[in-house]
Amino acid sequence: MSRLKDTLRSDLTDAIRGRDSVRAGTLRMVLTSVTTEEVAGTEARELSDDDVLKVIAKEAKKRREASTAYAGAGRPELAAKEDAELAIIETYLPAQLADEEIEALVAEAVAETGATGMPQMGQVMKAVQPRVAGRADGGRVAAVVKQVLSGR
Repeated sequence: MSRLKDTLRSDLTDAIRGRDSVRAGTLRMVLTSVTTEEVAGTEARELSDDDVLKVIAKEAKKRREASTAYAGAGRPELAAKEDAELAIIETYLPAQLADEEIEALVAEAVAETGATGMPQMGQVMKAVQPRVAGRADGGRVAAVVKQVLSGR
């Protein structure tokens, strides 16, 4: 079993004992997503720490999008709930990259691939994604790649 999954289970037990319902509920949802990912596909498998991190990153993205949607719909109480869950989930993710760091990684990937314009965006994304791996949202990375390749 991955150490990260063990940590999540241990923290869930602590949250339940401490009667922290928001934390316990959030960790239950994350662990359910991890279990769902383990049994998805043709055969059950044990997720590595990297795979568990990807699941946690997906959950964080869901919370971000839901919070934005609720705020836009004039439901600040629901947006606040999503933000609280996101804060808990983010404690399990690696530190997010700053825009300057993403730009540097994209510049390296562009130099490596020899990309000259937007038709090579896929090549650049393929080269930069493993370096970013959970430390930045794909949308942020794609925006930087577009900016660099379009020459702005």
